[in-house]
Amino acid sequence: VQFVASGGGLVQPGGSLRLSCTTSGFDLSQYTMTWYRRTPGKECESVATITSSGENTDYADSVKGRFAISRDNVKNMVSLQLNNLNSEDTARYYCERTGWNCRGQGTQVTVSS
Repeated sequence: VQFVASGGGLVQPGGSLRLSCTTSGFDLSQYTMTWYRRTPGKECESVATITSSGENTDYADSVKGRFAISRDNVKNMVSLQLNNLNSEDTARYYCERTGWNCRGQGTQVTVSS
């Protein structure tokens, strides 16, 4: 089972990024997926979750209205659109099966002017 997250980088406050996650080794269409994030010294935080069909999504209060999770089960991909970023969004972002928390390598998002 692998999750390869990409798309992170340095962005100015108010900017946008699109994170992508390529999955392999399992049938993505059978699983709810979550984007998590972690800042050094803080616990792993669930940011956005999407059900296996993509019909339902859920977001942390801190990102509602700014982030959007989506998936393409045919392409084995899960994405996270990040808009109107602020310094509090600086973290390493991880794409995981729901409940797996912050595993893997993730991708770093840094919001700074």
